[in-house]
Amino acid sequence: MLRWVLHQHGFSNVVTGHVTAFRSGDADFLRFVAEHDPAVFVWDITIPYEPNWRFLQVLLASDAMKGRKLVVTTTNKRRLKEIIGPTESLEIVGKPYDLERIPKAVQSALGTG
Repeated sequence: MLRWVLHQHGFSNVVTGHVTAFRSGDADFLRFVAEHDPAVFVWDITIPYEPNWRFLQVLLASDAMKGRKLVVTTTNKRRLKEIIGPTESLEIVGKPYDLERIPKAVQSALGTG
C-alpha cells in the first residue's frame, strides 16, 4: 500500500524491506542499503515500541545510514513519545488521510516539498 501511495505521488524508485526481517536477520540491512541506496527511509516503529526504537537507533549509528533522511511512522505516537520524548513521527492509524501524509513527509525530507 505504501509503495502504491508513493508511486501515485511521483516516486518511481520505491523499494521495500521489513523491519521484522532485518531484526531477525532474515534480511541483511546493510546489503539492502548498498543495493538500493535509498535517499529516504520510511521506518515504522511498531509493538514492541522500545526494542524496535533501539534497533532503529543502532542502524542510524551505522556508516550505511550517514546522510540518509528518515520519516518515522507509528500507530501509537503517544506511547512512542513516552519512550523517546518529543517526536516528529507520523501516527498512522487507518484514517483516509494518514497515508497521504507520508509522501508529503518524504518530499519534506528530500527538501522538495
